[in-house]
Amino acid sequence: MQISLLLMEEIIKLFVIMFMGYAVVKAGLMKSSESKSVSVILVYLVIPCVIIKAFQVDYTPDVQKGLFLAIAAAVAVHILFLLITIPLKKIFQMDVIEQATSIYSNAGILVIPLVQELLGQDYVIYSSAYIAVQLILLWTQGKNMLCEEEKLEWKKIFLNVNIISIIAGIVLFLFRIKLPAGVQDVLGMMNNMIGPLGMLLAGMAIAEVPLKSIFTKKRNYLSVALRLLLYPVLGLFLMKAIQIVVNLENSSQILLTVYLACVTPACASVTSMAQLYDKDAAYASSLYVLTTLLSIVTMPVMVYLYEMMM
Repeated sequence: MQISLLLMEEIIKLFVIMFMGYAVVKAGLMKSSESKSVSVILVYLVIPCVIIKAFQVDYTPDVQKGLFLAIAAAVAVHILFLLITIPLKKIFQMDVIEQATSIYSNAGILVIPLVQELLGQDYVIYSSAYIAVQLILLWTQGKNMLCEEEKLEWKKIFLNVNIISIIAGIVLFLFRIKLPAGVQDVLGMMNNMIGPLGMLLAGMAIAEVPLKSIFTKKRNYLSVALRLLLYPVLGLFLMKAIQIVVNLENSSQILLTVYLACVTPACASVTSMAQLYDKDAAYASSLYVLTTLLSIVTMPVMVYLYEMMM
């Protein structure tokens, strides 16, 4: 119960920042389209710094075991989500936007600042495991699904700045290379920007979307129910099964970093990819906005259920 209450408090803080981004656009001080410049800073500077910073921890057997657990849990979660989407897309006649929205969460922007506040900086490395797995799948399976093609462009995948930062972080971690104190201080400053900057971007994106149309379109709630309710519940049972199998002292906290990623709203990158590959970007944006707004209620509830079960 304590973690879920702390989570609600932190989510409210982040949503206040999101409202600031919304207000700036509504006041005419900025345009929603200008958020793309801020997005470049977030994707190409802030997130890579956060990932590298996360791997700047002492290489110990416990951290190694915890990282393997986080990676295994992240892979298992994505396999589960991909498999459950196969029958659901036929039952509900889901298009590629709805499928991608249900499978992929906004883990990169929301989870790291929440983990920092709830569990501490030492647990951010485990969040990076989920982000790494999702990034690889998003730019392979996700891209192919949106483009309706089969060929993988491995060059683009491994030249993605976030993938490069993950590889760099892992190399530094495995070889026990500690960056100079000054560099770590800079990374720490960038690290503190991810939550506020991500939510400012979300607020600016929401400002250009008519909220009335988002809330009144019934079809939108299918993706809401899947992304914020069904998939998190399935993920919860998976986390419990993994915990039963794994004998690790802090497995509950490590799996919580993975579970937090499961319960976040729709992935912002789906909207960007929809624009890039000429899909229905407006629909993707609507689902992103609606799931983001409603997650302020669903995320604490899901974490409360996690506390009760784990």
